Amino acid sequence: IVLWLIPIIIAVFTSAKSMDEIMGSRIMWSPPRTWVFSNYIKAWKNVGMAHYVMNSFIVTIPSMVGALLISSLGAFALAFYNFKANRPILIIFIAGMLIPFQMLMIPVYRFSDATGLINTYPGVILFHIAFQLGFCTFFLRNFMKQIPFSLIEAPRIDGAGDFFIYRKIVLPLSVSSMAALAVLEFTWIWNDLLWSLILLQQDRLKTVTLGLANMQGEFITNYNMVAAGSIIAAIPPLIVFLLFQRYFISGLTVGAEKA
Repeated sequence: IVLWLIPIIIAVFTSAKSMDEIMGSRIMWSPPRTWVFSNYIKAWKNVGMAHYVMNSFIVTIPSMVGALLISSLGAFALAFYNFKANRPILIIFIAGMLIPFQMLMIPVYRFSDATGLINTYPGVILFHIAFQLGFCTFFLRNFMKQIPFSLIEAPRIDGAGDFFIYRKIVLPLSVSSMAALAVLEFTWIWNDLLWSLILLQQDRLKTVTLGLANMQGEFITNYNMVAAGSIIAAIPPLIVFLLFQRYFISGLTVGAEKA
């Protein structure tokens, strides 16, 4: 815990220092002689963190909801439908998780440019959903396989449709796993730099990670502003984790017990 907290403590100290103190001190991890909390206000208003944070919410929330919705439908089918291609399709989802995203940068960029998805929120949202579907489907399918099949079979005998069973039985039983997955997906998509860097080149569309990258100057960098912006960027994922904390461990553990 101490080792994990060291860089966070250094970032907090740096965010509360003036540039004169940072450049004049040999020890970067020392506490500030004078705490300058106005750095957070400057980073929020003057540097544009407010705009970047809003853009990240615009990208992250639809991407997370879309990935959870589509993957839960796929997981329901893979968990409760018996058909010949069931296992091969699951293997394809798992194989997709093993492909490094960096290998797909050029094809994704060319496809986005050709289809008009470049520099648009729908473009980056669709790609986030597509690249998260493999893990989400695998995770939820493992959880749903542990639901007793009698809970699915009994409503079918009574004439209930599959979508009714999915909506009224499977989803309520999957709340813990969906909440745990939502925390992971929100954090991963919020912290993404690669797809935002490739697909969002206009400043008005840039997310918080790109905003932090823009603070790095060629000759000089305002380290206090970068540190303050980093602390601000870390707050939303932390809040999401605290809100869903009681679901996180149970959902993550149960969903990973059986393949």
